[in-house]
Amino acid sequence: MSDGISAESEDVVGVLTERIEARFDMGMDQLKAAVAAAPTANPDATDVVKWHGLLVQAQSVLDRAEDDLLAALDTQPSEVDDPTIGLAHRVNAAVTARDGRALVVRWLLDPDAPGKKDLAAERLARLRPRTGPAVQTSAPQRPPGTPAPTSAWRAGGPAR
Repeated sequence: MSDGISAESEDVVGVLTERIEARFDMGMDQLKAAVAAAPTANPDATDVVKWHGLLVQAQSVLDRAEDDLLAALDTQPSEVDDPTIGLAHRVNAAVTARDGRALVVRWLLDPDAPGKKDLAAERLARLRPRTGPAVQTSAPQRPPGTPAPTSAWRAGGPAR
């Protein structure tokens, strides 16, 4: 890969943490504190902090899964048993989760990433949490004596 993260990189979290710190010109602890203090001030920073946290969590799960697999392999004779193969699958799943989260962080850090400057970007922006009032979800109150509207749908009958 040309972005500095090789497939063999053992410190994906460290590399991406450095990129985040460089992009926002502050350490991760400072950035987390800033986002916690004002989560809507910089939506990009909020997204990066969220996904970085998920990445760190996934790396921790991967580390535990690898440790469990190595411990099981140390006790195995020449053939690997089914529980140990299950641990290997757990490691593979953890790698996939970690790598997926790393890809999201990389995408968030790249201002020229595909989908950030087109119709898809506009749709993505609409998915961000709104800061304004929520849409009314309950029926408005009717003045006393006003009959309830009739529904075209009949209970028990098929919808058409």
